Amino acid sequence: MGASDPEVAPWAPGGAAGMAGAGAGAGARGGAPAGVEARARDPPPAHRAHPRHPRPAAQPSARRMDGGAGGPGSGDNAPTTEALFVALGAGVTALSHPLLYVKLLIQVGHEPMPPTLGTNVLGRKVLYLPSFFTYAKYIVQVDGKIGLFRGLSPRLMSNALSTVTRGSMKKVFPPDEMEQVSNKDDMKTSLKKVVKETSYEMMMQCVSRMLAHPLHVISMRCMVQFVGREAKYSGVLSSIGKIFKEEGLLGFFVGLIPHLLGDVVFLWGCNLLAHFINAYLVDDRFSQALAIRSYTKFVMGIAVSMLTYPFLLVGDLMAVNNCGLQAGLPPYSPVFKSWIHCWKYLSVQGQLFRGSSLLFRRVSSGSCIAME
Repeated sequence: MGASDPEVAPWAPGGAAGMAGAGAGAGARGGAPAGVEARARDPPPAHRAHPRHPRPAAQPSARRMDGGAGGPGSGDNAPTTEALFVALGAGVTALSHPLLYVKLLIQVGHEPMPPTLGTNVLGRKVLYLPSFFTYAKYIVQVDGKIGLFRGLSPRLMSNALSTVTRGSMKKVFPPDEMEQVSNKDDMKTSLKKVVKETSYEMMMQCVSRMLAHPLHVISMRCMVQFVGREAKYSGVLSSIGKIFKEEGLLGFFVGLIPHLLGDVVFLWGCNLLAHFINAYLVDDRFSQALAIRSYTKFVMGIAVSMLTYPFLLVGDLMAVNNCGLQAGLPPYSPVFKSWIHCWKYLSVQGQLFRGSSLLFRRVSSGSCIAME
């Protein structure tokens, strides 16, 4: 999940709240996902001007509040605003880390506790795997409470780099003013605006994802060391040296392609669905039309993140596959030739959504889990 957080939630500002998507829905998308670090952007303000009612001349642009000209993100306030976003993102990342940690261990197929017998809503007896809380309690028993934050340092660095990158890109390539659409007559014009806005978001997300991905890979490998009790990846600098020595430069970007594809599919799916719903299904005569429109993209982000979860799963599995850790080798996982090979394998096993649920986890007939 991953993981806002660039791996779980590209829909959160700066990718800071990844799990609220990648991971859990990811999360997130994880999330949220989890990537969830959670994937829809924050809903626009409900008071945004209606196309039929011109915006007052003195009204500042809401789109410029994060670093564009005229907002508090410009001039002398820019460093302060950027530091605030980084600090907030770090707090959210730290709080959501245990969730993404458990999700990743489930994604790689690590099930240290046997399933328990229970009943479903129809009264039938089924086997349930441990929930997030049971799994987290087990980690605390093995590693202590601090063990829930294994791999947090590179995640914090990854999210901070993503936030700074997006902020810098907004300064260099400031977004154009986008007006909200409210009726079918504006459909053709508004669709062009949505395409333009989504293309801009996609550019920022892809660049920030590529720059932060090496740290994401290190974080994933630090966490899955719990499976084999290894200590190969102990710090960011030493991990960089090991990866470069053993796998070369490409080793820092394993799993990048499925993550990028997931981000692109998510952004276009979320924005286009929200646009068509707002334009065709929400009637201007309804008194709460503006309020509904302001949350449409948020709701669509949650729904689309669930559909794009397989991209997050495949990307995370490729990040740890065949890297010398037990979690990336049989019996947990075969050695994949490519991310497409990984996708096909999970599809045949019926495991493309493995780890997407952390509360009610039934043992399916296609489960391929490795027990201790």
